[in-house]
Amino acid sequence: MIKYLLRIVLLICVSCGNKEDVLLPKSNTTIVKEVVDLSPIYIFFRVKGKDTLAEVNRKNSIITTNWILNIDKRLPLRLVIPEVMKLQQKKREEKEHRNELALNYYSYADSIGKNLAFIPFTEVYYKMEKPKFDVKIYFDKENKIWVRGLMIKNDELENFITEFIDIKSENYFFCFSRDLSYGEYIQDKILIKKLVVKKKGIWINHNKEFVY
Repeated sequence: MIKYLLRIVLLICVSCGNKEDVLLPKSNTTIVKEVVDLSPIYIFFRVKGKDTLAEVNRKNSIITTNWILNIDKRLPLRLVIPEVMKLQQKKREEKEHRNELALNYYSYADSIGKNLAFIPFTEVYYKMEKPKFDVKIYFDKENKIWVRGLMIKNDELENFITEFIDIKSENYFFCFSRDLSYGEYIQDKILIKKLVVKKKGIWINHNKEFVY
């Protein structure tokens, strides 16, 4: 428990002695428990007048390391994902110091295991638009799931895909409302990571996500 609290403190204390609060998302499960050789990157929640802003601090990042993105859960995806795309692009375009083994992770707090946890997203390519083809598994701004015009409960999604979808010619993509909070998005990512689709012929694309 003490080790867990100390590690959380490290996430909210940045250079120059200034304390910066990053409210991490929480979950009751761990996808990845430990990452070594890492660089922390922070995306802070800011308010300027009536506007909400996402402020990125990546000055301690090293291109050849694993990047840990510590993002405030209150930020909407419409602000978070464009910044994530810029970071991804920078790393992907690096030629001289490229490290093929260096991955990108989102961080969150496992409230049951009392540890920091991580979700890899290195291979995810984001699009800030609505897909023009195939079938959407859409998480709306209230974090409700919609498939083919039907609202599906979180704990029913795996069974729904396995039992009621058998269109072999179509691909399924995960899509998210641009107004969904980052904290809710991480909950959805964990749900997606745990999905097991047993029926053959159903292909869900985990490497491309749409935000609109």
